[in-house]
Amino acid sequence: MALKNLATLAACAAAAMALSGCGGSGSDSGKAIKLKYSIFFPPAHVHTKLAEEWAKELGERTGGRVQVTIFPGGSLTRPDKCYQGVVDGITDIGMSGFAYTSGRFPLLEGLDLPLGYPDGATATRVANEMVRKYDPAEIRNTHVLFVHAHGPGILASVTPIRKLEDFAGVNCRGTGFSAKIADLLGANSIAMPQNDTYEALQKGVVKATFCPIETLKGWKQGEVVNFVTETPAIGYTTTMFVTMNKERWEALPDDVKAVFDELSEKYSRLHGEAWDEADKAARDMLAEMGKPMEPLSDAETARWRERVRPMLDDFAARAEAKGLPGKAFLADLSEKVSK
Repeated sequence: MALKNLATLAACAAAAMALSGCGGSGSDSGKAIKLKYSIFFPPAHVHTKLAEEWAKELGERTGGRVQVTIFPGGSLTRPDKCYQGVVDGITDIGMSGFAYTSGRFPLLEGLDLPLGYPDGATATRVANEMVRKYDPAEIRNTHVLFVHAHGPGILASVTPIRKLEDFAGVNCRGTGFSAKIADLLGANSIAMPQNDTYEALQKGVVKATFCPIETLKGWKQGEVVNFVTETPAIGYTTTMFVTMNKERWEALPDDVKAVFDELSEKYSRLHGEAWDEADKAARDMLAEMGKPMEPLSDAETARWRERVRPMLDDFAARAEAKGLPGKAFLADLSEKVSK
């Protein structure tokens, strides 16, 4: 009698597994795959909203097997700790900028150079192509799902900056290469994530910030600046990674990995397009607020371009000194941006 009951229970368990889709190749457990996703953008930001759409679609496409909980605003790991948090398993997935951990990504930091990026869609496309092509060792301790990048950075300030002399000695917020740009232009750079910039501008700790123009709306910084200097000739970007803990990735069933890959291709494009849509919305907002946006004169553009030119050679030389293909990377990147 006992053996018969055991056999019946085993048969029922097997049937339950088959009905739930948890047996067979590509999946080894009936338990939901629960993932924590750390994002430094605030909750209402367009890129947080896109991440929420990604998580929802991921759940739907996997029949509810993958459940992602998003922690926005750097609430789980701050921007400069996000990548290491993914490595250490504090969070399963993370979105932040390579530039927030200066020196950690000696090749990929070159993506942010002031090469005159025309828009976010181009910057995002180019960044993904470069990451796939070069696949440097510096990112192999996680599984990079995709990257995205904003359009040409602008200079937002409390008082007008129309020439180099106006910028001399000004405390300017930056991160990664944007901080170096400020220094080369004669300002006093202060490294700072976007999370802290509103308050720093409000209290006068900094008087200017290099940023994508969308930041003035997405992070509300348009409330505490009065002038925008457009500098497309030295248009830099900040490349954002979306990366996953390596062990967690390797443990995923093959069919789930396939869904991740498909959505990565889709959402990298959507994030790039979102940067450009957010830029336009910020421009419209500033116009409504009556806050001026002025391009540099041709003469000033030439001066500013000449000031930042050493950054390109310096990047290539430092990368080569570390045994990395800095010259080839820079040449390849420059060609892709100019297309």
